[in-house]
Amino acid sequence: MRNLSDPEQRHPEKAHRSDNPQPKKPAWIRVKAPSSAGYRATRDILRSNRLSTVCEEASCPNVGECWDRGHATMMIMGDICTRGCSFCNIATGRPDALDVFEPGRVAEAVAKLALRHVVITSVDRDDLDDGGAEHFAQTIRAIRHRTPDTTIEILTPDFLKSAPQALETVVDARPDVFNHNLETVPGLYPDVRPGARYFHSLRLLQRVKEIDPSMFTKSGIMVGLGEDRPAVLQVMDDMRAADVDFLTIGQYLQPTPKHIAVDRFVTPEEFQAYEKAARGKGFLMVSATPLTRSSYHAGDDFRRLREARAKKLAQQ
Repeated sequence: MRNLSDPEQRHPEKAHRSDNPQPKKPAWIRVKAPSSAGYRATRDILRSNRLSTVCEEASCPNVGECWDRGHATMMIMGDICTRGCSFCNIATGRPDALDVFEPGRVAEAVAKLALRHVVITSVDRDDLDDGGAEHFAQTIRAIRHRTPDTTIEILTPDFLKSAPQALETVVDARPDVFNHNLETVPGLYPDVRPGARYFHSLRLLQRVKEIDPSMFTKSGIMVGLGEDRPAVLQVMDDMRAADVDFLTIGQYLQPTPKHIAVDRFVTPEEFQAYEKAARGKGFLMVSATPLTRSSYHAGDDFRRLREARAKKLAQQ
């Protein structure tokens, strides 16, 4: 049994890399350690249902705030990923077999937490023929059955090694929001996301709209990895060409010395400039702050996303 608290067992592909220094965080991205009663109540519900969350596995800085409000991003298909992206703190290795009872446990946790909006994500499962598409679909259906009024946002892997039908399986299950993150600019993919392909991920988002034009699509990137402004603006243009509705931009934070180094801390003023540029390019929703993550304030953002579409349609 692997001990995932041991960095060398958690990230065997990074164990022999040289350490990268971890710079001191500026004041605008420091957060308090989680300790509230709401945080503990959410943690206990997740533990009792034997569920993993990306909040913990990816060391999200917002876990205290979100869990205090009962909001957690469920991570299905285990806590071991078949990829070894240089930015990510999720464990890498050979995953266990899928748990057929997991969709039901996720739905039960959603009910116990009384979630009006839930985000479901997963590890990459390149070991599965469909990349886990049917498991996503089963989880969506289980939540719909248990809590019909809960809106569902999914944050999927890229299904790079799966047949095209895998994406159709997920879209046909009718999540309210389909999110797949591009993560960074294309020039940094070999260093940041070596197991992925930028234009495949972009095409995935475009295909969602082709299958179901009414479905909201969402994608995000990190900054502070060495990208420049023109490259970020080009990613925005690429997303809009794929008809992506919602863009998130957040600061990359280095999980351990073995992960890719932070190139710089992007200032709040630069994030504001990115948001202004993105809105000018036609995104329905933009969240661009140092602490922005894919599922941060997702429920409130989904409400605003629907309102923005309704306003746009009324003006046509």
